[in-house]
Amino acid sequence: MELQYFGANCIKITTKKASIVIDDNLSQLGLKAVTKSTDISLRTSSIIPAPKESRFSAELPGEYEISGVIIHGVAARSHMDEEGRRTAVIYTIEADDVRLAVIGHVYPDLNEDQLEQIGMVDAAVIPIGGNGYTLDGIGALQIVKKIEPKIVIPSHYADKQIKYEVPQQSLDEGLKGLAMEPTEKAAKYKIKPAELTDNTKLVILERQ
Repeated sequence: MELQYFGANCIKITTKKASIVIDDNLSQLGLKAVTKSTDISLRTSSIIPAPKESRFSAELPGEYEISGVIIHGVAARSHMDEEGRRTAVIYTIEADDVRLAVIGHVYPDLNEDQLEQIGMVDAAVIPIGGNGYTLDGIGALQIVKKIEPKIVIPSHYADKQIKYEVPQQSLDEGLKGLAMEPTEKAAKYKIKPAELTDNTKLVILERQ
């Protein structure tokens, strides 16, 4: 499983048999959309528009299996939801003997049922931009402590090329709250099951 970061909360996941793009609202943020007609498109919120073309598209909780990829969408309270509402989706994506969680813009207080549905994950992509729109580093750390991924990949932080609706904290500011030091920076990151350890790694993906 290989990961690429395109800015905001947009991640592309490439497996042996499929390509999955998460939260491609880049055209609304001053960048170019990246989803292709052969990609699986997943959105962590219904406010993110569906791409014009995709192989499969989902924005709701549920279970899906496509080309050897097992996808599980878990309902969650959006960071801007009133208490009791769950308009966001946390995804787990399982392929190539790797299990990845994509957290999205959620409230950090996950309950036992949600944690059970998420289960054990090898890696997690999690926003750190804060400012009332999404998780900040402190909220992200709360979730990291609960799901205990072996690899943490931050997303949705300030970028001069991205026109966020709500200004986001810088990567450095977000990492202060997350209280972790980067162990690696890469344009692409391949998760290899044999190289995973019990020590949590913080990997910074460079925007494509």
